[in-house]
Amino acid sequence: MAALNKKSVDDINVKGQRVLCRCDFNVPLKDGKITDENRLVAALPTIKKLIADGGKVILCSHLGKVKTEEDKPSKTLAPVAKRLSELLGQEVRFAADPEVVGANARAAVEAMKDGEVILLENTRYRAEETKNGEAFSKDLASICDVFVNDAFGTAHRAHCSNVGVTQFVKTSVVGYLMQKEIEFLGNAVENPVRPFVAILGGAKVADKLNVIANLLEKCDTLIIGGGMAYTFAKAQGYEIGTSLCDDSKVEYCKEMIEKAEKLGKKLLLPVDAVTTDHFPDPIDDAAIETQTVDVDKIPADRMGMDIGPKTREMYADAVKNAKTVVWNGPMGVFENPVLAEGTKAVAKALADTDATTIIGGGDSAAAVNQLGYGDQMSHISTGGGASLEFLEGKELPGVAAANDR
Repeated sequence: MAALNKKSVDDINVKGQRVLCRCDFNVPLKDGKITDENRLVAALPTIKKLIADGGKVILCSHLGKVKTEEDKPSKTLAPVAKRLSELLGQEVRFAADPEVVGANARAAVEAMKDGEVILLENTRYRAEETKNGEAFSKDLASICDVFVNDAFGTAHRAHCSNVGVTQFVKTSVVGYLMQKEIEFLGNAVENPVRPFVAILGGAKVADKLNVIANLLEKCDTLIIGGGMAYTFAKAQGYEIGTSLCDDSKVEYCKEMIEKAEKLGKKLLLPVDAVTTDHFPDPIDDAAIETQTVDVDKIPADRMGMDIGPKTREMYADAVKNAKTVVWNGPMGVFENPVLAEGTKAVAKALADTDATTIIGGGDSAAAVNQLGYGDQMSHISTGGGASLEFLEGKELPGVAAANDR
């Protein structure tokens, strides 16, 4: 995979140069306060390296979706500049500018000394950002000599601030976070230490069609959980009651079951399920009444909500002897404490194994962190959508755009 041969910040020295560094500061805000700063912390090593080199560090990022003028005040990156200043122990000047790269931002860049840091306004203040428009790409390129992409979370999208800008800057490299993501996810899929076990959960088969097909070819064991397991159960000819089912994908699931057999791969599907008589409100339904049944005996008026104890044990066993494990998607409605046991069991099995454990962003990242197992994983990806496309075997535009070694 070409992605592994990209130039990184270690291959350059930016002393005295203007460095535009694309980070992923798309953080949750509540009343102007950052409620989860994992992404800020993840960006620090690259920023510190650029400061230590003596670069003039210009940070940029998007924040949420900006559809109208009214969206802008609530989507400003001003709170991020404030918090970054505290985390770095030096001022991060906020270049408030409705044009992102307008007169105010240009003046701020002009006045910079080596080792100083500024943060540009939300790149999505410019409507053409998401369309990869040339004018904005040129504006961004005009204020820098070097471009560093450290935003894995948007690497699967071709926007001005991660792809367009590279067409007008001679030197484009990846930051430490991007490098780590490429190495963990890239090696896991392309060159895994075996046995390689992949675990896929989540609600819909449709979201993971290509991931399932690609991983079946690459891994030794593929484990399926979450809502999409019931489409597989239907493909096995079982009655699944009112469980979530993607009827248009039943044939596809049959094909995947056959494909696994043909390739000599283990495809593990749930053997029992925790069922309820209605879809719970994750927060309020703490006393929800559950019944555990074999997966081929789900009553007509009940729905599968989590993997049962026999399945938990089987999945934990499969992980025990693995050398590489990739996990994307929860095993059940883990937001509800009563229906979190399956996700918990998988998280615990990964925490207990000696394998390289990689969590593919999104809900599974939230789950391992909430359950307190985060620090026992080898790598937790910062990009849900980007890591999924990586697991599909796709080349990510944001990675492809960086200079090759």
